[in-house]
Amino acid sequence: MSYTIHAEIRTEIGKGSSRRLRHADMVPAVIYGPGKEPISIKFLHKAIINIQENKDFYDGITIVLDGKEIKVIPQAMQRHAYKPLIEHVDFKFA
Repeated sequence: MSYTIHAEIRTEIGKGSSRRLRHADMVPAVIYGPGKEPISIKFLHKAIINIQENKDFYDGITIVLDGKEIKVIPQAMQRHAYKPLIEHVDFKFA
């Protein structure tokens, strides 16, 4: 099964802007890989909270960014200590 997440480019970087995104039910994330510039993105929390429980999610997903599809693999995911919240995701170019 293939999963798709619609994302936007994140222009503000840092702890304060990430906190503001989380309060707005958004997840800050980054896409990186060898030979390519890292891309900071943001997407809705509800777009990832349920699909991240499936094994297929970790095999690779598609992120739609400005109408362009990017194949990625989730590399690292930071979760809240006791709430069912995703706080940050690192994706690697597939």
